[in-house]
Amino acid sequence: MTDFITIDVNDADPAPSMNKTAIDIEFFDPPMCCPTGLCGPTLDQTLLDVNEMIQAFQGQGLRVARYQIGSHPKHFMSNPAVLRLVRENKVDALPITVVRGRVIKAGAYPTRDEIQVSLTEVGGQ
Repeated sequence: MTDFITIDVNDADPAPSMNKTAIDIEFFDPPMCCPTGLCGPTLDQTLLDVNEMIQAFQGQGLRVARYQIGSHPKHFMSNPAVLRLVRENKVDALPITVVRGRVIKAGAYPTRDEIQVSLTEVGGQ
């Protein structure tokens, strides 16, 4: 059985034994009303698709994390590329997707295929 790690966006910090290189896919989300954005009277199809994509990648044994700037500012501050994008473009930079330490997309969520290609390019899956 493959072990994988998920991080609840309500937790302030990941487990002490985990470092940022242990995470395969990271989503640096824009401010949302709840951790997944799947709340309120209407659901955003993009956020539904992202949530399904995350579940599929976790089902493959990949480690996926989501961070919101209000709940996890330390994660935004500790990633130089993410911090630079947010400083330069403000909230328009979000969401930012990082695959194994490399920013692959900013300003919109990537497709599952875009993430899969990036995973292959940086080794693995």
